[in-house]
Amino acid sequence: MPRPKKPRCVSGYPSIVEFVPQGMPQSGEISLSVEGLESIRLSDFERLDQETAAKMMEVSRQTYGRILADARHVLAEAVVTGKALKIQGGVYTFHDRRRRRRRCGRSRT
Repeated sequence: MPRPKKPRCVSGYPSIVEFVPQGMPQSGEISLSVEGLESIRLSDFERLDQETAAKMMEVSRQTYGRILADARHVLAEAVVTGKALKIQGGVYTFHDRRRRRRRCGRSRT
């Protein structure tokens, strides 16, 4: 039985959840997870390095790199094949803006 995924921290739920190609017949649909969109936003839109972005999502740099690579593959497949892109699902939690998030087992010093 695989280990359960740890929720990734995202800034918020996306306001746009679907992109559909215009001017050509739709050849299917593909899903991008909410944490995949967050990784694209942090690296490609905000232009953060992977180490900083990984800390913001509260995952290791290697995990962040894998999430980002998967998200880029999904985007490329949607654009190249003309599939509709739906942003949905994933294992995520929202940043708590009122207090600092702490990882289990760590104390502030």
